[in-house]
Amino acid sequence: AYERRFPTCPLIPMFVASDTVNEYKSEDEAIHVIERRCKLDIDAPRLLKKIAGVDYVYFVQKNSLNRRERTLHIEAYNETFSNRVIINEHCCYTVHPDNEDWTCFEQSASLDIKSFFGFESTVEKIAMKQYTSNIKKGKEIIEYYLKQLEEEGITFVPRWTPPVACKLESSTSNTRRPVSPAITIPDSATKEGLNNKELLNTSSSPSEPTAGTPDDKLDADYIKRYLGDLTPMQESCLIRLRQWLQETHKGKIPKDEHILRFLRARDFNIDKAREILCQSLTWRKQHQVDYILDTWNPPQVLQDYYAGGWHHHDKDGRPLYVLRLGQMDTKGLVRALGEEALLRYVLSINEEGLRRCEENTKVFGRPISSWTCLVDLEGLNMRHLWRPGVKALLRIIEVVEANYPETLGRLLILRAPRVFPVLWTLVSPFIDDNTRKKFLIYAGNDYQGPGGLLDYIDKEIIPDFLGGECMCEVPEGGLVPKSLYRTAEELENEDIKLWTETIYQSASVFKGAPHEVLIQIVDASSVITWDFDVCKGDIVFNIFHSKRAPQPPKKDSLGAHSITSPGGNNIQLIDKVWQLGRDYSMVESPLICKEGESVQGSHVTRWPGFYILQWKFHSMPACATTNLPRVDDVLASLQVSSHKCKVMYYTEVIGSEDFRGSMTSLESSHSGFSQLSAATTSSSQSHSSSMISR
Repeated sequence: AYERRFPTCPLIPMFVASDTVNEYKSEDEAIHVIERRCKLDIDAPRLLKKIAGVDYVYFVQKNSLNRRERTLHIEAYNETFSNRVIINEHCCYTVHPDNEDWTCFEQSASLDIKSFFGFESTVEKIAMKQYTSNIKKGKEIIEYYLKQLEEEGITFVPRWTPPVACKLESSTSNTRRPVSPAITIPDSATKEGLNNKELLNTSSSPSEPTAGTPDDKLDADYIKRYLGDLTPMQESCLIRLRQWLQETHKGKIPKDEHILRFLRARDFNIDKAREILCQSLTWRKQHQVDYILDTWNPPQVLQDYYAGGWHHHDKDGRPLYVLRLGQMDTKGLVRALGEEALLRYVLSINEEGLRRCEENTKVFGRPISSWTCLVDLEGLNMRHLWRPGVKALLRIIEVVEANYPETLGRLLILRAPRVFPVLWTLVSPFIDDNTRKKFLIYAGNDYQGPGGLLDYIDKEIIPDFLGGECMCEVPEGGLVPKSLYRTAEELENEDIKLWTETIYQSASVFKGAPHEVLIQIVDASSVITWDFDVCKGDIVFNIFHSKRAPQPPKKDSLGAHSITSPGGNNIQLIDKVWQLGRDYSMVESPLICKEGESVQGSHVTRWPGFYILQWKFHSMPACATTNLPRVDDVLASLQVSSHKCKVMYYTEVIGSEDFRGSMTSLESSHSGFSQLSAATTSSSQSHSSSMISR
């Protein structure tokens, strides 16, 4: 039955094709070893495949059948990206030692991600999700081919015997033992994870929840009023989990509605629901989430520029949250507030949603445990794919998915532009399958037609910006002024951290004291990428190369080499005795960057050695016909107090063969931010591409 899945299997859509590489059969036909090269179409975001530069991945699978010992061993490892990702898998079919009618199946795998273009966590999640999905479907595929064999009249397979013994046996008897038909195992019997053991033929599963005793009953009116329709099994699971929490958990016990959400998220598997619920309760206690609505006031920047808010309710009585994502400056919000404040604000929205569900349950007289979210994507473009912004969004999704399961009743995505599939492919792997089923996506004005918005929201409360008559008090968003941007040090001084710090660093640039960053390149043709904002003043950006390493900066009494200021560090690496052209060389033309500009670019290195990225104070040039400075130059110089500039920057080095354009080079600066963006310019040289957005 297993061999029938080759050379390809319609039940495994990702399994495109396979070719036999090696094959061996012993003379007595007891041993059969076959090695295949398998072509797989992994369910990964298209953008990730584009960055990696591949459409398919290849695995080598070796199957060793031993008819003498009645075993089938399957080994597999990845051939594609083997220098970056190491995947090893081992499966084994054996006969149960105590019951020969049972086939035992064991499966284990290991995953080691060394590097993957900055998307290591994304690849890990995709691999785990794919692996779990394959485990669930493995038994189903075997049973499919077993049934196919039975339909063809093959209901037994003769036991292997040595050739000589076979002749002696044929002269006496030819007894054949039939193979027992496969019995379907309940889904709860399948164990997810990196280790999976399972019996193909079994009549029951010990992990399947059992019905509760007559004492484990809730009041019928209470269930109908606050919890909804529950089967006796589901009611029993709720009671047992609540009792366990009362006996073991120290602290506040969540309400039945909240416990029920975690049970539903894990299909009423008590062990799995208990695990994620305990993790969530610990997280809530650690970060004081229960008190966030009473103790935390959102910054004014969020109140002015976060284009989201609550707006009445849908036809089912669910609270309705409206988010105008296309009009929101995600980059500006991250730069002005940091990821911590954004996460706290999203958590406060979810806490407010739980409170509104309780209120609507009382108002409508029926259980309402989730809310509806309406997302308007009018104005969404490549600027929204700014890498730190996407990173913050993915982490927010992770936190919300882990701690607020089954709270989203429906998600209406309206006016989805062409760029939406790119964002969706990045985000969707992090969203639970049950949640994704609740998504309804409308392109253009499709939401105004049949099956559109009117099916879910009363006409009287459709927001005015969607053609309705109801005034919506959700902020319109817009560009966050760059004057509100803060440095990494300022953001680092915020209160309790809910995740790691920003990937950006800040630096001060003084007249006569540039800021320099050293990057050592071992392999030629590596790619240096950068992303920086000029927060104050005008600077000149240079890239230099040297065969020898500069001396590490020394802090002397005058602070000539290394200066620490409230606005960031200032490090100088190029020694004053070094001469340009002798000790080091310029590998790119100088790039003048004005205050408020965002610059992203890359440089392909020609030689190994030491590369120095330099941000230098830009002095105003004098007028061409006179030595006197121009009036504009004088006015501009007055705006730069104490001849000081500030930059926030991020750099990354990746191999040239792996570079297909990082998130920072996705033409995000070539497209304006909705109708709100001003002018956009770009500058490209022979070996670099630096993009500037004003």
